Amino acid sequence: MTGALDRRGFLKLSAALAAGSAAGFSCIEVARAAPVEVPTVDTLSLRVLIDSAHDQFLKPATVQGVRHQPPGNGRGADYRKVLHNQWGLSLFAESKAGEEARTILLDFGYSPEALLNNIEILKVDPTKVDALIVSHGHHDHYGGLTGFLDSYRDRLQPELKLYAGGEDNFCHRLSPSGVQGQFTDFGQLDRRELTARRISTVLCEAPTVVAGHAFTTGQIKRTSSERILPNTFVERGIKDGLGCDASHYSPAELQGKIIADEHVHEHATCYHVRGKGLVVISSCGHVGIVNSVRQAQEVSGVEKVHAIVGGFHLGPAPKDYLTQVVAEIGALKPDVVIPMHCSGLNFALEAQAQLPDHVIVPTTGSRLTFGA
Repeated sequence: MTGALDRRGFLKLSAALAAGSAAGFSCIEVARAAPVEVPTVDTLSLRVLIDSAHDQFLKPATVQGVRHQPPGNGRGADYRKVLHNQWGLSLFAESKAGEEARTILLDFGYSPEALLNNIEILKVDPTKVDALIVSHGHHDHYGGLTGFLDSYRDRLQPELKLYAGGEDNFCHRLSPSGVQGQFTDFGQLDRRELTARRISTVLCEAPTVVAGHAFTTGQIKRTSSERILPNTFVERGIKDGLGCDASHYSPAELQGKIIADEHVHEHATCYHVRGKGLVVISSCGHVGIVNSVRQAQEVSGVEKVHAIVGGFHLGPAPKDYLTQVVAEIGALKPDVVIPMHCSGLNFALEAQAQLPDHVIVPTTGSRLTFGA
């Protein structure tokens, strides 16, 4: 098991971050580019705090040993409050290994209003959170973070850390406007706001164990036939203390250049569930869901895939490409495939056609349980 960064890249990144400490990088750590010992948990529960839809008519079901408890009517104690759905994703992960319990909050949706509303209605306890993970630097995955911290920081662990896939998380992102050469702002994760809220960041370009129960893939190798579908653009560099350090990127990615976003920082969050195999959570899967699962297998040394969960970014996929990717997912022999967020209705239908006994489609408020 080896980290995704080569030694030269790791040293360049470390030097760049050390040089940038005066510019507000002091709360940054870099995960060791060394083999990790992947932990095993007995059970894992994922509560969908935010997704794009809520279906109160879903029935409880167990598929290939995975239990899906739907959210019901989604109303709070005050009937005028109901679950908020939006383009984004947030997952509340609770795991147990023996008597040891851990809780991780993975991604934070598009807005704090939706996240805080749904935390209240679903009655999850954010004060139990042992770690925070951001999957990648898109606003629909980190937008609720600072508002969440404003509401709960004083009740959270004093040394709480945010695990991010890489420095590229902090770059400025833009969306195409429809006019050639013109873009609209899509924001950027501000490390100064994290520092102000006493959150330190761990850059996980190498595989990293999180809270003793989960692990991240590190930077994901691109070995499958998958390709990045049209998405955002990125501007690498620091302006007035905001942005990302560009010194360890290639000459084609020089500071100040707006280029197509290759999502080099995206990572997947994974668990090894005893007797079941890997649960691989790809919050958006821009670099390919098959690539993400293969990376998890390589990092962990575990071949068996129990569940592939999350956003797979195949909503915009043309039919022939979608059919091919679903077939490649099937070749991984997962027990269950659980599409959310940007996976697309087209993916859900194709997966149900090719893997009819292996698909769960949850909604906001759903609870998924893996293990005994």
